[in-house]
Amino acid sequence: MEFGLFTEFQAPAGRTDSAAFDESMSQMRLAEDLGYDAVWLAELHFQKDRSVLASPLVIASALAIATHRVKIGIAVQVLPLSHPLRLAEDVATVDHLSKGRLEFGIGRSGLPAHYQGFNIPYVESRDRFLETLEILKKAWTQERFSHKGRYFEFNDVCIMPKPYQKPHPPIRMAATTQDTYALVGRMGFRLFVAPRTVAVSKLERFLAGYHEGRAEAGLAGPGDISVSMPVYVADTDRQARDEAEDSTMHFFRSIGRALAKSDAAAWTNEAREGRAATLGKLTYEEILVEHAVVGSPESVADRLIELRDALGFTSFSGWMNPGGQIPNDRVTRSMRLFAERVIPRL
Repeated sequence: MEFGLFTEFQAPAGRTDSAAFDESMSQMRLAEDLGYDAVWLAELHFQKDRSVLASPLVIASALAIATHRVKIGIAVQVLPLSHPLRLAEDVATVDHLSKGRLEFGIGRSGLPAHYQGFNIPYVESRDRFLETLEILKKAWTQERFSHKGRYFEFNDVCIMPKPYQKPHPPIRMAATTQDTYALVGRMGFRLFVAPRTVAVSKLERFLAGYHEGRAEAGLAGPGDISVSMPVYVADTDRQARDEAEDSTMHFFRSIGRALAKSDAAAWTNEAREGRAATLGKLTYEEILVEHAVVGSPESVADRLIELRDALGFTSFSGWMNPGGQIPNDRVTRSMRLFAERVIPRL
């Protein structure tokens, strides 16, 4: 098992951008000191009072210098929002600076507002994603290449540097909708699952699609599944639940509102409104069952063992501050309890 720490570089109302960067960078360094295997960086845009983590590869380059051992993961790079040649160069550069500690998570994002700000229609997200991914692989594995697609055209270009890892950093692809799981399996990528907006009880069925996709592609073995979830640990179950409640509820309510206000043309009305309504009505008890792991070290370990047995994941990353409202001293205490009393159980 591999254990990581996921972060959004939280920036709640009233906190300066500078303080937000300082606090989260200190948490990343602490993760290495505590023995975590990896740190995972989100990509979020236009999220005032939530996050300053708009440029995960820039942060990854800083972490490559500030740390020495932990893997540095991107969770995830929103491929349709990036120019593929610039992205290929940046990823390869960070891979060199980290001496091969980079793991490249990719996805499309479930928030259409990211696309609206860049004036990119969300309905183009899948086609843009697949074309950008195709270009990245060519850029990293071919000395020179040309490409002519729907959105990009390049003639006889040579991307430098090539990645430190050969043929390129490990690619881990996020899945949120049921059909995407099978696609990830067919493409042979490692899978990244974050059951924040999809109930844990649905994941076992969705993961079957991943395994079926791998089988269709003739790939042997169960694949590689990484799960990221909100996690909060305190000395007792009651303390953990009380301390995490306001921030966790803030996150799910905020996501519900963001989806409800997103452009109706981005999804079908039914899909958009259905997910927004579901997230907006969740009770805290439902969240603790289906979307988060909160409790004493013993309870958290027991729950993660149950989830590992049911879902078959090989790596796990915990988001210790879901909603970004939990004070830093409590976040670092949760990190320490997880490292010292939960990880050894797993």
